[in-house]
Amino acid sequence: MRLATFNILHGRSPEDGRVDVDRCAEAVASLDADVLGLQEVDRDQPRSGGADLTATAAEAMGAPHHRFVAALHGTPGLTWMAATGEEQPGTAGYGIALLSRYPVHSWQVVRLPALHGRVPVWSRGRRAPTIVADEPRVAVCADVESPVGRVTVAVTHLSFVPGWNTVQLRCLVRAVAGAPEPVVLMGDLNVEAPSAARTTRMRSLAAATTFPAHAPDRQLDHILVRGGLRSTGRALAPRLPVSDHRPLVVDVESAAA
Repeated sequence: MRLATFNILHGRSPEDGRVDVDRCAEAVASLDADVLGLQEVDRDQPRSGGADLTATAAEAMGAPHHRFVAALHGTPGLTWMAATGEEQPGTAGYGIALLSRYPVHSWQVVRLPALHGRVPVWSRGRRAPTIVADEPRVAVCADVESPVGRVTVAVTHLSFVPGWNTVQLRCLVRAVAGAPEPVVLMGDLNVEAPSAARTTRMRSLAAATTFPAHAPDRQLDHILVRGGLRSTGRALAPRLPVSDHRPLVVDVESAAA
């Protein structure tokens, strides 16, 4: 079974600044993932041509089972606000998605604690902090019937604010604490590898630098597991013509195999 996570930057290429839905679909198809987590996903947004990028990705990879969950609804710069899950059909949204070629028995949405107000954030190469406002964060979980048995998969995109992302990560770990193993947690966690494993007490299935895409020097995207799965080879993080992140891809099997 192939797992992958990919922050798609709403389908935009940093090289030319354009959103090309066909190019995004080709990038997703090239991963050949059986279960895929996406972050920074648009639905009905003018900047991405009004496309449903989850549906586009699902068609590209042949995933009949998929779920988009908005963290924000409305249009950037206009009516941009936290999503509640009660929005009317057709409301523009931005969030995450989980897609599966295998049947999904059930879905769960976990809305993570929000950081209110503006906070200072230090970036590499800057002498002074930038004052920023974070956005709401959410996770989507699925009970997947896979070739290695039932697997619980959780996908998320956490805060870029140091410390607060670990608060959200602990919250998500608690939310899946009672889920049947194996449990896979994947996404753009905005924390580096040692912190991700330490905070979750889960094993990494995939080690590779993923950010920034043109010359990656850190791993912000992760595929973690609790329970009986193991990787069958080295993780891949190919450069694709979409996004400022590289996807993270790994093949897995049952640890009992």
